[in-house]
Amino acid sequence: MTTTPSDALLRDVLTRAKTFAFVGVSPNPIRPSHYVARYLARRGIRVVPVNPIHAGTTLFGETVVPDLGSVSGPVDVLDVFRRPEAVPALVEEGLGVLDGLWCVWLQVGVVSPEAEAMCDAAGVTIIQDRCPKIEYQRLFGELRQGGFATGIISSKL
Repeated sequence: MTTTPSDALLRDVLTRAKTFAFVGVSPNPIRPSHYVARYLARRGIRVVPVNPIHAGTTLFGETVVPDLGSVSGPVDVLDVFRRPEAVPALVEEGLGVLDGLWCVWLQVGVVSPEAEAMCDAAGVTIIQDRCPKIEYQRLFGELRQGGFATGIISSKL
């Protein structure tokens, strides 16, 4: 998968996914990882926060777990808020331990050819250099409220 996924693919992931495991999520509400995860949780998506520093605390109604091996239940999407050099090991771990994983999502500015190769070999979709919050708002008409031209006609205004 390139860093230019189709709108159809993005829309499919964002409408089918019921659970995201968020690696690197912060409890600090001004951090991008926090408000992206909070946004998805408010849309009814189960967000499993993964951060060893904050393990045992609660975010978005879920207990923060220290690693991907501690995630319980099936996960549709592994969302990574970490530097590119940390991504291959996280994706390898996620592919090995997350039940039901069918998509890996790398945040804006994060691209990993190694993770892409692993996902391709495992038949798992990978989306790179994109933010699910931005894409959700763009694809489902919410950015229009902020004055952005999305190119989508909507009656939600």
